[in-house]
Amino acid sequence: MKTVNAYAAPSATEPLIPTTIERRDVGPRDVLIEIAYAGICHSDIHTVRGEWGPVAYPLVVGHEIVGVVTDVGSEVTLHAVGDRVGVGCMVNSCRECANCLAGAEQYCLKGNIGTYAATDLDGTITQGGYSTHVVVVEDFVVKVPEAIPYEAAAPILCAGVTTYSPLVHWKVGPGSRVAVVGLGGLGHMAVKIAHAMGAHVTVLSQSLSKADDGRRFGAEAYFATSDPETFSTLASSFDLIVNTVSAPIDLDAYLSLLALDGTMVNVGAPPEALPVHIFTLFGNRRSFAGSGIGSIAETQAVLDFCAEHGIAPEVEVIDASQINEAYERVLASDVRYRFVIDSSTLS
Repeated sequence: MKTVNAYAAPSATEPLIPTTIERRDVGPRDVLIEIAYAGICHSDIHTVRGEWGPVAYPLVVGHEIVGVVTDVGSEVTLHAVGDRVGVGCMVNSCRECANCLAGAEQYCLKGNIGTYAATDLDGTITQGGYSTHVVVVEDFVVKVPEAIPYEAAAPILCAGVTTYSPLVHWKVGPGSRVAVVGLGGLGHMAVKIAHAMGAHVTVLSQSLSKADDGRRFGAEAYFATSDPETFSTLASSFDLIVNTVSAPIDLDAYLSLLALDGTMVNVGAPPEALPVHIFTLFGNRRSFAGSGIGSIAETQAVLDFCAEHGIAPEVEVIDASQINEAYERVLASDVRYRFVIDSSTLS
């Protein structure tokens, strides 16, 4: 066992604090990663505050991880010491169910093993990337291309793949009309990726305060949802709406913006239920869907896609001592557009 420095939540109501945790010995198919940067995701905040259900404390979160391989098991073939690698939202799955065998391990029928707050194969609770090191089975480790700035790569492991996966699934390409709800950590990546795919991208945000940013990221149009005229102006306009916000919205109003056979997909995950009237779906044969993170293959694909197209998240690098302040700023929408922890400040 290896003792490593980390930042942990001692309870749902207390600030995160410095601590140490144990990482398992490197097994035959394991990779030991010295973490360089770890992104802060809104999911981290939901989890540590118990908003998605009870968790075991103390808990170390963080599922946007990039670092360097420092040791490998005797049977590892996919990675080598010195490789620049990443770990996203999951660290294992059953590998046997129909979904896993289809390459969709994020939808493992037995439940994928999350990077944190999940029960690992040995019965321990997984601890995430707000730490100096992590041990992960090689199949759930991806390669980070050199073309992506190191400090900016981490958010692609969640925010990037979470938006890339539905864009690929609903076959976004040249001529597609895509709306992105919210221009935060997920939303700004959805805009960049959809634009690179050739789509006509519109941002739907509460205000126009980030309109210049949205256009710089590739949006052709930007509308304020606080203006009732927006919903009449854009009625039946979009093939796909990607909702990235983790707060309640008026689903019927947004669904009315879909064209014939259009789909609205939620990637944001508010803890509250979101009601919808079935007659709204009848109009234009609309669909309402959800999409959870992405597969390991999709995670590698989005990293390669971003490298090819010169895409990187907009990040603000912070020290570990600033994590609690960063949480409050995330909740206040005061970040453009993803906080990334410099893991060297945990030492």
